[in-house]
Amino acid sequence: MNPKETLSTSVPTKNVKSKFALEEKYKEQAKKLPKPTGWRIIVLPFKMGDKTKGGVVIHEAALERQQVASQCGLVLAMGSQCYRDKERYPDGPWCKINDWVVFARYAGSRIHIEGGEIRLLNEDEILATVQDPEDILHAF
Repeated sequence: MNPKETLSTSVPTKNVKSKFALEEKYKEQAKKLPKPTGWRIIVLPFKMGDKTKGGVVIHEAALERQQVASQCGLVLAMGSQCYRDKERYPDGPWCKINDWVVFARYAGSRIHIEGGEIRLLNEDEILATVQDPEDILHAF
């Protein structure tokens, strides 16, 4: 993997095919990810692009701070017991693999991997799903 290339690449969701671009681009790296057990979910924090709409280039350190503070991410994997409790989740799962989700800023465990960071969340730490992560204000 190129050192400049990060696992948490911005994935535009305007085009349906692009939502799955991350999975295709990092198929080999995905095999190295930990497999969540029980009711845990692996989420890849969203990373904004490196340029603003006006063309200003954002420094790499600021991008890293933004990623750590991100409260939105892509569900990469789910444990076998996620959302199985019918009494607790009578309406079914709150999310599924390849959904963009919102979670609390300090939720879950941060796991550093080559090229970035992933979060290991409990199933009940998912607060909402969103269509496009760029619609959420990512302040840090």
